[in-house]
Amino acid sequence: MLGEALRLIRIFHDCKTSKLAEALELSPSYISEIENNKKNPSMDTLKKYADYFDTSVSSIMFFAESVDKDKESNFKKATRKKLLKFMQIIENATA
Repeated sequence: MLGEALRLIRIFHDCKTSKLAEALELSPSYISEIENNKKNPSMDTLKKYADYFDTSVSSIMFFAESVDKDKESNFKKATRKKLLKFMQIIENATA
């Protein structure tokens, strides 16, 4: 789930949708559609995300793949769920 991965990266960096949209020269509604998996970001948009959050497109893709994988060991699933829960707690605490 690429959109969920991008949303979690934004939340982790305590970045509001409007601030990110302005920095990436995109509309807040487009950012929302990407993060809600209603639209797929272009490679150019992924590059903008990567540059803004000082990471690489491959790291974003790897994280997205990790969020999306269905067939994993129980340990990996439990760890990922805890990480996602932690990031959602951060999201709620900063809201």
